[in-house]
Amino acid sequence: MATESASTEAVGPSITSEETAARSVQKRYEGLMTVRAKAIKGKGAWYWAHLEPVLVRSNDTGLPKAVKLRCSLCDAVFSASNPSRTASEHLKRGTCPNFTMPPSTSSGSSPPRPISSIPPPPSNQHPCTSSSSGRKRSSPVSSHLALIESHSVYTPPPAHAAPHLLQSMPTHGPSVVLSGGKEDLGALAMLEDSVKKLKSPKASPGPVLSKDQVETALSLLCDWFYESCGVVSISSVDHPKFRDFLRQVGVPPIVRNLLTGPQLEARYQNARADAEARIREALFFQLSTAGWKEGGIVSVSINLPNGTSVFNQVVPVVTQAPSDYAEEVLLDSISVVVGSSAGGMNRCAGIVSDRFKSKALRNLENRNPWMVNLACQIQALHSLLKDFTTDLPLFQSVASNCVKLASFLNTNSSVRSLFHRYQLNEIGYSGLLRATPVTNSWKLVFPMLEDILTSARPIQMTLLDESYKPVSTNDQIASELAEMVKDMQFWTNLEAVHALVSLVQDMAREIETDRPLVGECLPLWENLRCKVKEWSSRYNLDEGHARKLLDRRFKKSYHPAWSASYILDPLNLEKDASGKYLPPFKYLTPEQEKDVDRLITRMVSREEAHIALMELMKWRAEGLNPLYAQAVQVRETDPLTGKSRVTNPQSRRIVWETCLSELRSLGKVAARLIFLHVTASGFRCNTSMTRLLAAHGPGSDRAHKLVFVAAHSKLERKDILNDEDRDGELFGIEDDDDVLHDSFGDAPSA
Repeated sequence: MATESASTEAVGPSITSEETAARSVQKRYEGLMTVRAKAIKGKGAWYWAHLEPVLVRSNDTGLPKAVKLRCSLCDAVFSASNPSRTASEHLKRGTCPNFTMPPSTSSGSSPPRPISSIPPPPSNQHPCTSSSSGRKRSSPVSSHLALIESHSVYTPPPAHAAPHLLQSMPTHGPSVVLSGGKEDLGALAMLEDSVKKLKSPKASPGPVLSKDQVETALSLLCDWFYESCGVVSISSVDHPKFRDFLRQVGVPPIVRNLLTGPQLEARYQNARADAEARIREALFFQLSTAGWKEGGIVSVSINLPNGTSVFNQVVPVVTQAPSDYAEEVLLDSISVVVGSSAGGMNRCAGIVSDRFKSKALRNLENRNPWMVNLACQIQALHSLLKDFTTDLPLFQSVASNCVKLASFLNTNSSVRSLFHRYQLNEIGYSGLLRATPVTNSWKLVFPMLEDILTSARPIQMTLLDESYKPVSTNDQIASELAEMVKDMQFWTNLEAVHALVSLVQDMAREIETDRPLVGECLPLWENLRCKVKEWSSRYNLDEGHARKLLDRRFKKSYHPAWSASYILDPLNLEKDASGKYLPPFKYLTPEQEKDVDRLITRMVSREEAHIALMELMKWRAEGLNPLYAQAVQVRETDPLTGKSRVTNPQSRRIVWETCLSELRSLGKVAARLIFLHVTASGFRCNTSMTRLLAAHGPGSDRAHKLVFVAAHSKLERKDILNDEDRDGELFGIEDDDDVLHDSFGDAPSA
């Protein structure tokens, strides 16, 4: 009995508490119903016509436990704690899809304005004081509420907003007068919203994109990150400004792990499958490797007979890797391409590489006689510049004088101050000159020559200035430099050396862009000889030294395939007096003619050697049908560069497989030779790629996949320039050749 009594006492207070809460909820419900009834009769807030109080009862006791507001337009249920806020958020801001403005409130109303745009009252009148002294002073709260109600705090929706948003945007005309009673809390809620917006303004919402548009935008953005490959860090997707940008254009934020996970794997698999399919369809290919000269990362690409290139892999190497290691890397790369197919090595027509001193290319060619392994001609021209730097007397003399001049201007404080003043006046900036000791690196010496030429006029004005005379009187070096600067021969020699280096540099950039084939090598070097001859004539210099160095470099770079391809390329056929189109044997030396015979017999089997030579004699005597020859040699003007180019480059190879099918043995050699490139510039790792691979090590699968996707895309677009090259062109300043002569004419006299 005692236990039952204790239990009854414990339950009693709980039941009393539930009944009290239920009575409070019931009272709240009845109050809201009363307010709604008055509002429907026109004595309350407008939103009660759409919001209906709902009493929620407990399933266990059946007592009222909560009051909710139900939207009669869309049946959505909300808390009843703040009806005016519910109306603002659900009805006025367009959340309710079925809400439309009543005609009585929308017609004739002025466009809504934010509270910050409302003009303040006159400075000589208190906002709570009436302008008429005979009127009663209105309550400050009532007057401000009426002002806010007559000027809506909501800004108009953007032009691209959905139609239902435009329809649901409420406006209130100036005829509405608030009662100021406790039941009308809408204006206070609007005031609160305005204050919050002024304190913490939010960015305007971005455009509404469809699902397909969002997916397309994200896909393109991922491609941009991959193809930038290190230039744009993948971690930058977390940058707050970038996230703000995505939000402004209506694109959801990108998850960084997605870029380095499933998205990267999918892009890599697609790129790898595309590359393998292209290689598989080709009868033969050329392996292109670049990066041996610099060390660090060697990129391996595949050149196909149809003129396209596909990426293969990147191989981390150390500087000055041994020849046998280079040979091993090249063999492994070929094995990866051909797979396990029998006779797959025969599909490799040759290798082009920027590694000159290595014996790997020669060893591979000796063991695989069908291969033609070539040195990159860009590196050959750079080596020629190195020859000029070390062995051309004019270059040595000019570089030595420039070092003395630059060092003196940099180290003598009084002369430096005077020089900087003239620099500011003449070229708009001041700074030290690069003073590089004469070395075998033209890349280090050439910038110093450019600095001297750029500041030619400030240098002349400095050393001819009156304040410089005391310095030259007490310093023998200063006196010698003053005499040197006055001598026009110094400036002529300096300009000549600069022009020679620029000439070779321009040709190197041109062949990097054009990517000439092996049959164009002989004309390319002959063109360089002509330009050097014109250079020597222009500056009244002896051509002998420069021509000797040029011929020496030509012999080091020469390959018998140059002569053979030049003869077998239908593009080089010349029309003779009888109307025949014959190969240009007359431009070859006797030794080069022997090279043609030796190379052809090496590339075919022993049984076919004599047949190939007989077909070569027929080719030399009969050439190609004039109609086909003229079709192959049709040219057009490139709209981008303005240069003349072959209309159909592939016809040079195809004509051997179709029109000259009777020359079977010779045709097989010609088809493999003609498409070979002589530059290894198909793809070059930029600094960011190299840094990315070095940071994650050779075993980093993600880094290699990222490089593969980027390289495959660049080769597909035939985009050989990287972002570093473009930035250099964008911010570089190109000097005019005549600026130097103009500056001499205005130089002050001694």
